[in-house]
Amino acid sequence: VQLQASGGGLVQAGGSLRLSCAASRRTFSNYDIGWFRQAPEKEREFVAVITLNDIRYYADSVKGRFTISRDNAKNTVYLQMNSLKPEDTAVYYCAVFMGGRYYDTNNFVGWGQGTQVTVSS
Repeated sequence: VQLQASGGGLVQAGGSLRLSCAASRRTFSNYDIGWFRQAPEKEREFVAVITLNDIRYYADSVKGRFTISRDNAKNTVYLQMNSLKPEDTAVYYCAVFMGGRYYDTNNFVGWGQGTQVTVSS
């Protein structure tokens, strides 16, 4: 399955954005879906994951500011990002979890092209 992230853009610090992650397959609801991000010259890092049972986990750096949610009827997972900081600037990706540890990118498949989020100070 291939996922496509969208909704990125340029926003001032303290602002908000909502990212969307859309899938083409109707079995989307059977999977845990994760968000990751990659800043220039840095490793791709875990941001959040939502399980098929709607349990949510967040990286410490975004906890309390970001909210992950899903709409299975629309085959879409969202990432609501509030109180954005310049250090949130990155390309954001979503992917399907296949087992193992959530923090490990090797345990995810279906990476799309990502969406750029830029937060100005």
